Amino acid sequence: MKKEPKGLSVFLGAYYFFYFALVGVYVIFMPKVLLELDYSPAQVGIIYAAAPFMRFLLPFVFRHAVKLTPKVYILSLTFTVFGTLLFLQTVHDFYFYLVANLLFGASMGISLPYVETIALDRLSKQHYGKVRLWGSLGFMGIALWLGKVLSSPHEALYYLSAMAFMTLLFGSILTKFDNMSHSTAQEDASFSLSKYWAFWLSIFLMQVAFGGFYNFFTIYELDHGVSLELTSWMWSFGVFCEIFMLYFQGPLLQRNLLNILQFATLVTAFRWLILYLFPESVPVTFATQALHAISFALYHTAAITYVFSLYKQKKLAQQFFLGIAFGLGGSVGALLSGRIYGEYLFLVEAFIAFSAFLALAIHQKRKHLLLHEKEGTTEGNQ
Repeated sequence: MKKEPKGLSVFLGAYYFFYFALVGVYVIFMPKVLLELDYSPAQVGIIYAAAPFMRFLLPFVFRHAVKLTPKVYILSLTFTVFGTLLFLQTVHDFYFYLVANLLFGASMGISLPYVETIALDRLSKQHYGKVRLWGSLGFMGIALWLGKVLSSPHEALYYLSAMAFMTLLFGSILTKFDNMSHSTAQEDASFSLSKYWAFWLSIFLMQVAFGGFYNFFTIYELDHGVSLELTSWMWSFGVFCEIFMLYFQGPLLQRNLLNILQFATLVTAFRWLILYLFPESVPVTFATQALHAISFALYHTAAITYVFSLYKQKKLAQQFFLGIAFGLGGSVGALLSGRIYGEYLFLVEAFIAFSAFLALAIHQKRKHLLLHEKEGTTEGNQ
């Protein structure tokens, strides 16, 4: 059992709460704000591809040129606040707003891997979920609150800046809990993506499959006659189920993580198929939101824990997870969903999620082969 430093859970919980409240404003309400400001669905897709794309590029920079030190982490939190303030000045111009999103995406893409590495290093698997659920509470809380009170586009931007500032305030304290060594260039050179290419392909496809949900679920429900307030309750119900899973998932994570990932990916494909078949049914949509407990909460924790176990370069591995999944996958998912938005959006997403399941099955088979080859080499040397 890991011994937790005094105060770590409190500051981690506060960071997660405000970081994901920030994500909640950005994901749930900003697409609607952009449409009200006469952005087209395709332009919304481009905007929401910008920030994830920067998250994809960052790990390559950190692998070869920069170390993820506490100073760099604090700088990223500061630039996150600065990026949200830029939104206020640039939101009426598509190109300037796009540039501001590139800055915002780069800064957001640094802080979470840093914090996740501390959490996984210093907390037990059972306790991690109970601390991480504060992020879900922040996401749900902002969804319910703004779904009820939001009255103007700029009001959402003010909340965005406030959440970014609170993330900076509590996140900066976490540097005192960082006791992990920073990788040298030689150690980073041994980091290989190609060795487990099918796994990385799977997590990429999984996030592409979430593009329609993250960027267009609110718009999708509004187009099918559901009110904004009820849609915010749908978001919140999904997060409530996510919180439930995060609190009780500890025993599940003692099992085979690859089997958990396969199950969660298959459930996600089923979730999008049901959303395609019954888009106007409020009870069915709430039922699909309940599956968020599996397709996000269980999947995410199992995935980052699995990545943490695969590589010695812990921070770099978490950066690549965020970069390839939420970065490249989120970017492609946003662009694709912006292009195909309409009746067949979630049918396409279901096929992509199923492809992620197949890629994960290939990874599992290749890993077994690699293990047998290693055992054969060891026996031969003896």
